[in-house]
Amino acid sequence: MSWTVAAFYRFVTVNDLPASQAAVRSACEAAGACGTILLAGEGINGTVAAPTAAAMDALVAALDAMFGIRAGEVKFSAATKAPFKRLKIRIRPEIITMRAPEADPSRQVGTYVEPRDWNALISDPDVLLIDTRNDYETAVGTFQGAVDPQIATFTAFKDFVATELDPEKHRKVAMFCTGGIRCEKASAYLLAHGFQSVFHLKGGILQYLEDVPQEESLWDGACYVFDGRTAVGHAVAETGWDHCFGCGRAVSQEDRRHAAFEEGVSCPACAPSLHEDRAGALRRRHAAMTRQGSR
Repeated sequence: MSWTVAAFYRFVTVNDLPASQAAVRSACEAAGACGTILLAGEGINGTVAAPTAAAMDALVAALDAMFGIRAGEVKFSAATKAPFKRLKIRIRPEIITMRAPEADPSRQVGTYVEPRDWNALISDPDVLLIDTRNDYETAVGTFQGAVDPQIATFTAFKDFVATELDPEKHRKVAMFCTGGIRCEKASAYLLAHGFQSVFHLKGGILQYLEDVPQEESLWDGACYVFDGRTAVGHAVAETGWDHCFGCGRAVSQEDRRHAAFEEGVSCPACAPSLHEDRAGALRRRHAAMTRQGSR
């Protein structure tokens, strides 16, 4: 079975959050979908998977009727198995947490750049290229020449701007993220703080990997995704990356061959700091799951 995966977001006013949550859950259950959808007063953000293309079409149509998601960003890909274990519909203060009221995409955002125009923009020596994602994502792949803020959470992007960027010095800034949503807020934030020429990749890395042929690509590595596939490559195809159960970081095939890697327990990144009590608990859990899976 091939599952259809949809990643989407839209900044749109949502007034009755509990009623919207119930309606979204009903539509997802009717489609047999799994995944996570976040709802806030500012909009909707989610990645879900459905067991058939027809089921996904029906779900997207239902969400579009409720929130007009097709007017935002909707991207499709495929997975060989269910990429999520369950369905979660959550109400949150923000659909992408930044805790900066001035970063309001409904008031202003940067200039959208289509994937096929992106290479020309980031090849301009006057453009500062910034990866707005978290450090565990940038470790899997990024654009050539991009600045990595080395942040653990998106809220820390504000500190990076305060300490490392200057609107007088950095006259042209280009940013990118997985699907585009973080750059909506990041670009609004920079504009609110005096930066003049701010650009961001429309549809994010996922759209770039889908639209730009590999032989023309300036992308290095894979793109971390928040589901069981761990990372995707050009043409949004599945890759050989996996997750470390101990710390949640992405694990490459090379990492799996490392002496510090232990299935279900640790990877080279977390093994040096893993307490023995925690390691023991993880080993017992992995053994129990292995026994259950073999029945």
